[in-house]
Amino acid sequence: MNTELTILGWTLVLAIIQILLPALLRTQETGPAYNVGARDGEAPPPRPVTARLQRAQSNLFETLPLFAAAVLVAHVAGRLGELTWWGCWLYLLGRIVYVPLYAAGVPALRTLVWSVSVAGLGMVLAAILIP
Repeated sequence: MNTELTILGWTLVLAIIQILLPALLRTQETGPAYNVGARDGEAPPPRPVTARLQRAQSNLFETLPLFAAAVLVAHVAGRLGELTWWGCWLYLLGRIVYVPLYAAGVPALRTLVWSVSVAGLGMVLAAILIP
């Protein structure tokens, strides 16, 4: 399997981690009875770190389908190369670094790291679209 598909696989592992982290924190906040119940009543608002992790998760889920599709298109079209290799690494590493920065509430650096991940996605797209 090529590097780009392997990185896509690790990005999916990151997505699972980003599902589990806020879920675990939220269960600590509301209690297991609420978590396994019907959740008909109002839950208390999430604590700041939990809310940040939920937002980081939502942010990943906005770009992950685009990244996955771009990697798969590049693979099927035979457009893998240095641009996709670097783009995939930038996307994954940017997304990994983004999570603790967002959880810690670091504003400007978090945005810069997000921009790196989006630049990586852009590189994969460029490899597909630019002959």
